[in-house]
Amino acid sequence: MRLVFSGAAHEVTGSCHYLEVGNTKALVDCGMEQGVNLYENVEPPVPYSEIQIVLVTHSHIDHVGMLPYIYARGFRGRVIATAATCDLCNIMLKDSAHIQETEAEWKNRKARRAGRPEVPPLYEMNDALGVLEHFEAFSYGELVQLNENLTVRFTDIGHLLGSASIEVWMREDGVEKKIVFSGDIGNKNKPLIRDPSFTREADYVVMESTYGDRLHEKGLDHVSELAAIVQETLDKGGNVVIPAFAVGRTQELLYYFRHIKCERLIRGHDHFEVYVDSPLAVEATHVFKQNQIECYDDETRELVNQGINPIAFPGLKLSVTSDESININFDTKPKVIISASGMCDAGRIRHHLKHNLWRKECTVIFAGYQAVGTIGRSLTDGAKSVKLFGETIDVEARIAQLHDISGHADRDGLLEWAMGFEKKPRQYFIVHGSDSVCDRFAQLVQDETGVPAKAPYSGAEYDLAAGAWIKETEGIAIPSKSAAARRADGVFARLIAAGERLMAVILRNEGGANKDLARFADQINALSDKWDR
Repeated sequence: MRLVFSGAAHEVTGSCHYLEVGNTKALVDCGMEQGVNLYENVEPPVPYSEIQIVLVTHSHIDHVGMLPYIYARGFRGRVIATAATCDLCNIMLKDSAHIQETEAEWKNRKARRAGRPEVPPLYEMNDALGVLEHFEAFSYGELVQLNENLTVRFTDIGHLLGSASIEVWMREDGVEKKIVFSGDIGNKNKPLIRDPSFTREADYVVMESTYGDRLHEKGLDHVSELAAIVQETLDKGGNVVIPAFAVGRTQELLYYFRHIKCERLIRGHDHFEVYVDSPLAVEATHVFKQNQIECYDDETRELVNQGINPIAFPGLKLSVTSDESININFDTKPKVIISASGMCDAGRIRHHLKHNLWRKECTVIFAGYQAVGTIGRSLTDGAKSVKLFGETIDVEARIAQLHDISGHADRDGLLEWAMGFEKKPRQYFIVHGSDSVCDRFAQLVQDETGVPAKAPYSGAEYDLAAGAWIKETEGIAIPSKSAAARRADGVFARLIAAGERLMAVILRNEGGANKDLARFADQINALSDKWDR
């Protein structure tokens, strides 16, 4: 039984862990890194073509965004997740592929004009569509025996629709152990979804530490805070622009605006419009409605039972097409614009910032975590100007934040979950936090529980059967190689992965009929002749 730490080790994004039990090779999450990252992520110790199972905690891109990438490099295994996570990944991964292709095309147009070499997208739409065919949906609380080595169960962790911690029962050579992966632990008293649930026993726990060094302010009235900002901005004749994650945060904001409209908390602008300008957010909003029974909290479910859509109201406008998006900024009426991405590093939000950041009467409200290196972080840190589409835009608009609206538990919430095990685990592994936070929170967990806790770096390996470290590592700083060069390396790596998969297929066909093997060999030789130059 081997656990290898790959992504989100002393970093906040890019979650990925490799789990090997008997002859079963699995990943837990396969996320994309976002913002600036300090350390190199070590690849899993086997080719992606040998991965048989990916267990998914939830649908955020930093947990699933590399699934199309590993599909392009030979993965053809099972992707196991909750039903809501499967539904959301169906739109998230296609949207991510579209962004990858669009960004690559935009950069390559510039490269062609400058005489520089072009670079391919990280992955393409066909890769996203391909991996989506491998998703399998299961319910909270359902015991799922995947094979003779692994049985899993998803528990609502309260971070996002469909989000889960994953209990994994492992069996190898007569030894049985249980490991729990927390996923992202939710904040309490969030709109729409339920509070995180606890798990009672485990031998090992892998848990996040995003806000392991801070406390959320309790008792904040986000509805009143939001209403006050909107009132002031509309009174000045400006627009309120809200960069928001299309899945989760956008729907929470719609819940707040439904309340603001219902209670008439905005005076003098009774019919103000709220635009959701993101095809992904529009589709995700429909998914939230479809998955209400299993995922909604009691208050939201009561609204639904009364025939009230908890995230719809008069004046809500859903913008899907490019023309609809463009027309928003030609409409001079003061309005609210909610658009993705939440960190302003891609998507339509950048167009709305370009049209509104320079206007003193406007307000940009941030309602979520902003990673270092993103435009969102620059704005919340007080930047006087930002660059959008090659143009420098002065920041004259008010920059506001809805504090502690986070979907992540704070230090005390994390600690409460860690201490919720009635049978103490043998070891805690602390991941998904910034460099120093991981270590500080690991020490806190160890002090409070009396159980060893460690924040491993990428590449560290642990023997779950023996309860001992196989290898401990230090963080490897990311080299200064350009993003274009790294992307080019990635294309060659894709070719290497295809070759490794071909070799695995050859070995699996040992003992086949001579006629079939001869034809297979001829096909390989013909392909080799074509490319042997």
